[in-house]
Amino acid sequence: MNGDINDFQKMVVLIDADNTQLSKLESVLHEVSTYGRIVVKKAYGNWKKRALAQWEDKIKRLAIKAEQQFDYVAGKNTTDIAIVIDAMDLLNTEMYDAFVIVSSDSDFTPLAVRLKESGIYVIGVGEKKTPEAFCSACDNFIYLEYLDQAVTEKKEESSKNKKNAGKNSKKASDSDQLTLKIGYADPDISEIHTLLHIACDKFQDDDDFTPLTAAGNYIKRVKPEFNTKTYGFSKLSDLIKAFPELYEMKRYSAGNTSTIVYRCR
Repeated sequence: MNGDINDFQKMVVLIDADNTQLSKLESVLHEVSTYGRIVVKKAYGNWKKRALAQWEDKIKRLAIKAEQQFDYVAGKNTTDIAIVIDAMDLLNTEMYDAFVIVSSDSDFTPLAVRLKESGIYVIGVGEKKTPEAFCSACDNFIYLEYLDQAVTEKKEESSKNKKNAGKNSKKASDSDQLTLKIGYADPDISEIHTLLHIACDKFQDDDDFTPLTAAGNYIKRVKPEFNTKTYGFSKLSDLIKAFPELYEMKRYSAGNTSTIVYRCR
């Protein structure tokens, strides 16, 4: 695991729906899950607003608790206050070791400062327009615009290589089988490949290799229902072996123990 990534056991994610891109919500959880185990996920907003109408299906699927916050006065956003109150209540339980504030609103700067003063690791997530004060108040700040960028570039490069290989092949059927094997057309296996790429990006060593156990634990954080048997493999190592054009895998042995690592091509 990279030195700047911590393995937190009890993380809180508080989402300001009024200042967050819904299209990036799942990517946010994928990214935050690389830091540790999320135990609290809450999204705040006035769900009666037309602007938030599309949130319902997404937060249900991602098991995020929706917190209703009415606008008591027109033109005043009371969502921020609700988030701060909940954050302080959760802080006072002394149960959590990291807080994630998903918002581009500088009003959360005092909250980030207060959490840090209590020894809590604070991660901010927002757009590049987020004021510097809020970014600086966090231990780490993640820009929404950069999420999935590395993974997308790797997948595009891999896809390009496969297309070139298909053009040079004498048998079109072999190329078609390769495309199916990669699984980009299948949303289920495609998501697993995406998560394996994210894990590789976050947990790799100096040689770009990632422990298979770290990748497996990360995938289970994001998809608790993940089971390799769903995809026809008895274990994760077998799944990775089935895609030699995407991954390189090695096994290191020391005494009676062995470690399996992989890296993305």
